[in-house]
Amino acid sequence: MRRAIGVTISERVSAGMVEGNRLTGSLQAYPGEGCSSDELLSMPADGIAECIRDQVLAAAGEEPVAAVGVGFPGIIRGGVLEESPNLQQVKGTNMRRLLTEMLAERGLDAPVSIYNDADIMAAGLAATRGHLDRMVRVWTLGNGIGYGQYPWSEGAWEGGHMVVSLDPRERYCGCGGEGHMEGIMGHRAMRLRFLDMEPEEVFEAAGKGDARCAEFVARWHRALAAATASMIHLGGPGKFFLTGHNAIHVELPLLNRYLNDMVKMSPLQGYVFEIVPGGDEIAVIGAAVNAERSASA
Repeated sequence: MRRAIGVTISERVSAGMVEGNRLTGSLQAYPGEGCSSDELLSMPADGIAECIRDQVLAAAGEEPVAAVGVGFPGIIRGGVLEESPNLQQVKGTNMRRLLTEMLAERGLDAPVSIYNDADIMAAGLAATRGHLDRMVRVWTLGNGIGYGQYPWSEGAWEGGHMVVSLDPRERYCGCGGEGHMEGIMGHRAMRLRFLDMEPEEVFEAAGKGDARCAEFVARWHRALAAATASMIHLGGPGKFFLTGHNAIHVELPLLNRYLNDMVKMSPLQGYVFEIVPGGDEIAVIGAAVNAERSASA
């Protein structure tokens, strides 16, 4: 089995060595536990690249490395970060070239691949669940909303910005677009919508019968159903994994009822949801798996 290093950038930079679809050793992370995760938000693009390089080198040690895979939030094409709303300072950076050069200067000569962070989560779930022989799709429900797919294929894949509402008042998405899924379901968007309540409080109040909150929770589930229905109509039925810190709020019976109202053609009705834990370890494995497969192609 060839060794590859996976990296994910979320609230911190996490890296690890992967062999045989399993993490070997412990994750390397910056900033460490107990430190502020806001540091990356103010760090210039070169600084983020240096941070990634350092974590990759720490994960590699003296072991040979076949490939390095890195997951970033945003739109990535040919190793260039064309758009990254959560890390706006890296927009336009050719991160693949920059990291390749930085690693080579320190003696690590391995191909570097850059992926969307939701795509590496899909690959990680496929690898750890023995699903590398089939298509895996995942919604990541967090501060933003991500859509990931395995096997990886070229594309923008900004599923969280899918239009699920024609109401012009729906403008809570961080990108400024109207009617976006993320503008309804994203953690940041929910905080803007309910200035007097945290998202967790909204779901709790809905369960206790608060009419305003219950109406929103229904809209939240309908947004996820609408986006999933679009993916089913384009890519066919199958399993959709749900992960991220807001996946705990998903009521599967309600979600399935709404989706059943939206998908009526019988060949497309073989779908199922599964709520799963994600986390940095799964993402790191996915980044390494994608990179190793790319290097072997």
